[in-house]
Amino acid sequence: MKIYGRNAVEEALKAGTTFDRLIVQQDLKDAAANRLIKEAKDRGIKIFFRDKTALDRDSEGARHQGFVAEITDFKYSEVDDILAYAEEKGEPPFIVILDGVEDPHNLGSVIRVAECAGVHGVIIPRHRSVTVNETVVKVSSGAAAHLRVAKVPNINDVIAELKEKGVWVYAADMDGDDLYRTNLKGAVAFVIGGEGKGVHRLTREICDGIVSIPMFGNVNSLNASVAAGVVIYEKVRQSRE
Repeated sequence: MKIYGRNAVEEALKAGTTFDRLIVQQDLKDAAANRLIKEAKDRGIKIFFRDKTALDRDSEGARHQGFVAEITDFKYSEVDDILAYAEEKGEPPFIVILDGVEDPHNLGSVIRVAECAGVHGVIIPRHRSVTVNETVVKVSSGAAAHLRVAKVPNINDVIAELKEKGVWVYAADMDGDDLYRTNLKGAVAFVIGGEGKGVHRLTREICDGIVSIPMFGNVNSLNASVAAGVVIYEKVRQSRE
């Protein structure tokens, strides 16, 4: 769906609404417009600058004030919903936390493998991260409709909360313990880092441990969604022993 006008776009940004893209009139130079553009950029929203004629056409006569947004009506869950779902199934919580994944194809792939593996939920940060848009839903091959996804202001706070509730949190990153020699039974959450950046230092430091996937080739890193698949299914393997 589309929303038009500065107030509508500002309120959607405040509410953490999922933006597919934001179209902005290219000659806007006032401070209020620049503030909205900066907020959208900070959220990692794709921004396209077009002339006024293009926005007039996209808004179909509505008063757009230089801003037209396309948003996805995806219903996010709360972290408590994820924990409650695990309890309902009589299983220890199994959670994936994404730290700054910006590629919608990666998020869609993570959601797909997580749903297939019986993960109870995926947690993403509200800012500087891709949100569940149409591309994510498509790449997930329908899994996004079945997996609980929570969008939170600060993943470090969530990690601390999970640890207090008895969930062991592991960052999947380089220079950690061998994944295949780490006991992953019980309540576990994996933190998967973003493309090219990995897990942020402060986030690594508050995790209970770091697990690494052994590498034997010339390339020493994996795509975020591939790495997620490896660690998720090692947890599945150990849980089934």
